[in-house]
Amino acid sequence: MTITRLGRTLTYVLVAAIALAIAVPVAWVLLASFKAKGEFYGSPWTLPAGLRIQNYVDAFVTAHMGQYFLTSVLVTVLGLVFVLAVSIPAAYVIARYEFRGRGLVEVLLLAGLFVNVNYIVVPIFLMLVGWDRSLADVLPGGFFIDNPAVLSLVYAATSIPFSIYLLTAYFRSIPVDYEEAASLDGASRFLVMTRIMLPMARPAVTTVILFNFLAYWNDFIIALTLLPGDGKTLQVGLLNLMTAQKAAADYGRLYAGMVIVIVPVLILYALIQRRLIEGMAAGGVKG
Repeated sequence: MTITRLGRTLTYVLVAAIALAIAVPVAWVLLASFKAKGEFYGSPWTLPAGLRIQNYVDAFVTAHMGQYFLTSVLVTVLGLVFVLAVSIPAAYVIARYEFRGRGLVEVLLLAGLFVNVNYIVVPIFLMLVGWDRSLADVLPGGFFIDNPAVLSLVYAATSIPFSIYLLTAYFRSIPVDYEEAASLDGASRFLVMTRIMLPMARPAVTTVILFNFLAYWNDFIIALTLLPGDGKTLQVGLLNLMTAQKAAADYGRLYAGMVIVIVPVLILYALIQRRLIEGMAAGGVKG
């Protein structure tokens, strides 16, 4: 009993230490985003003299973080739409139907899990540049490079293996009795997938949305490579802001930009936390 209690206490201490290691820097950045320029020359742990909202106004307007924010939202939402539109039907077919080559398809999808997209970003860039050159007579300004929609397609294509793998495992854990009952009532395969299976797989879909949202929202290398123009994403824009504000020693605007990047992730996690836990913990559905 004593050993069990000691282990539980150590677990609580470890969890508390990890939580503090995450919460303290986030809280520090939030407080620093409200400080005036002169307040950074004293102790870094002093509270701001007031809520300097002008830092956020400058970050949004002057540093164009508002424009970059909209680009990131557009790219992330389009990427999620693309990946869900492909992954959900594909995962359902792989989980429920026998067809020639299914084993090969599953092996290829598993192989895709081990491909780090950051290692193939240069071939992707060269391929898109080649396509733009082939369309130079029709589209002189190019189409595939510096196009947020194309960036969304690249995000979706590179995250399809993980999404299908996770959804396939969840679909297989759902008993076929539900589908058989719906088929007896005259439901088509499409209706069975959308009206029966998809609502039951909502925890897994939520998990896919969160993991892919984090990957798309926090990406830097692919966005920097495929969007070289003014339509930058938030992560690339934050780097430009960091460089400019370090030179100007205006750190309040810099930390305001960091908060703009962090807040959407925290809001999304707070909204889908319960379903995310269900998706990670559920191992099957009892009939």
